[in-house]
Amino acid sequence: MAEHPRPAAYDPQTAAALFDEGQWEKSFASEPNGGNCVEVNMNGAGLVGVRDTKLQASPVFVFDAGEWEAFLTGVKAGQFDLS
Repeated sequence: MAEHPRPAAYDPQTAAALFDEGQWEKSFASEPNGGNCVEVNMNGAGLVGVRDTKLQASPVFVFDAGEWEAFLTGVKAGQFDLS
């Protein structure tokens, strides 16, 4: 897989500023009390943010569209299933 260099200024603690706060979405399978889920934000500039639903000040991990597509492909193929 190709490496995608990150800008030196990338910081998961401040990356939330790249995303509109009102655009975070939880999985439809998330438990009503928050459960053990993550939230995803597609900011429209080709970036995808992922954060922990349970942590009020969760760091945001940022992926470009290609990285996100590769991740989803791996999930669908079962690459991350626990044995």
